[in-house]
Amino acid sequence: MRVFLSLILGVFLFSGCSHNPTPEHIVSLQTYKKIPQDETPLYQLKSKDPIALTLYDEYKKWHGTPYCYGGDSANGIDCSALVQEIFYDAFGIKVPRTTKKQAKVGYEISQNEIKAGDIVLFKTGLRTHHSGIYLERGNFINTSSTHGVTLSNLNNPYWKEKYWQSRRILP
Repeated sequence: MRVFLSLILGVFLFSGCSHNPTPEHIVSLQTYKKIPQDETPLYQLKSKDPIALTLYDEYKKWHGTPYCYGGDSANGIDCSALVQEIFYDAFGIKVPRTTKKQAKVGYEISQNEIKAGDIVLFKTGLRTHHSGIYLERGNFINTSSTHGVTLSNLNNPYWKEKYWQSRRILP
């Protein structure tokens, strides 16, 4: 019976994401509630900037999508895939798939120059990185292993400590 339950659990774990991750990818075991399309996230955008408005529309589409390392769809997505998808869907711009390569696109800007549409990058571990897209007032769109696609703030002590660089690719 234990072998049977282990087999069922294994099938469940590795079928959660639509992307076929490589062996080093890890699938999150969190359960998420996907927000219905007609329900808007609890955030009031202050900016009237067209880039911020476009990004906010993309955020509403993705909000609550579960985090899945190696994922690249509404079934589960990781940070670099989210950045890639939003830039392509919102602006028709192709950006690389990994945070390491995203850290080389466009040009680097200082943290006090960040504006809507800039990529924000973080060093979250010895060899791990995280990326998101700046929206406004310190908030950026990203994925969280506990909340899925969400907004986080650069002033949060965790993100403040992990901040690495910002890149501009939009005019």
